[in-house]
Order: sequence, then C-alpha cells, then structure tokens
Amino acid sequence: MSESWKHDGVRVVPADRLDPNTAQTPGMDRKAAINFARVGAQKLWAGTVHIHPNAKTGAHHHGPLESVIYIVRGRARMRWGERLEFSAEAGPGDFIYVPPFVPHQEINASPSEVLECVLVRSDGEAVAINLDIEPAEPPEDVRWVDPTHPAA
Repeated sequence: MSESWKHDGVRVVPADRLDPNTAQTPGMDRKAAINFARVGAQKLWAGTVHIHPNAKTGAHHHGPLESVIYIVRGRARMRWGERLEFSAEAGPGDFIYVPPFVPHQEINASPSEVLECVLVRSDGEAVAINLDIEPAEPPEDVRWVDPTHPAA
C-alpha cells in the first residue's frame, strides 16, 4: 500500500504552481491550489484570491456550499443579507465563514492596497449564483459573538 501512496498520498502544491484557469471576476485574480482535477479532492476546493483596490463582487451565493476566507493581507469588507443590509470587516489573520445560500458581496475596503486571501469551499464544484439585489444603504455594522464563549 505504501508505494501507491507515493503519488496518491499527501500532495504539496507549490505557490508558483497555482492554476489561474478558474472562474474569474473583474478586479479579482483567483487561482486554484486544491481541487479534483489537480489532486483528486472530492469534497473541497482551495485556492487564493487577490482583490484589486476598491474592487468588489456583485451580490451572489454559493448554493449549498460552505466557504471560508482567510485574510493574508489587506482589509476585507463583507456585506450579506437579502439586501446586503449587514456588513463586517476583517484584516490579516482573520477568518470569514459564509454559510450555504447566504447572499453576500466581497469588497476590498482599501483604495490603495491589494487584498490577499485564501479561499476554501466545501465542494470542488464552482457554484456561484449571481443575484440582482438593490443594496440597503447604509448597511448595519455587525460584530461577531462567539456562541461557545458568549461573555468573551
């Protein structure tokens, strides 16, 4: 069994070998690291996204998929809700969790700095459903409350 794991076991995908042949959004550069085609991943997709200054996605959701965004550099602003009425920001070292079917929008909050993130989704499929939403202005700022440590 050990010999078959040589090429079917742990995989290291070097930073300079990420695949840009993935769904792109204007103002954003996505690159796949982990997916079915590259490593045989059955239940997740992982890669990077660099979001240009002041760039943002349109309103969308990812169907039944869960998403995690880790901020490497820069400042992210997320808006979510039926009218994108809620907003929160995240910086380097912060994680963002997006549940299934939640309408949201990713925004680079900086007018001058690139936002660098690592993105992980709970399936290898590139599910993105674009939504036609008139955003609520201004959005309500929401601070996270840890349900496992509510007094913290």
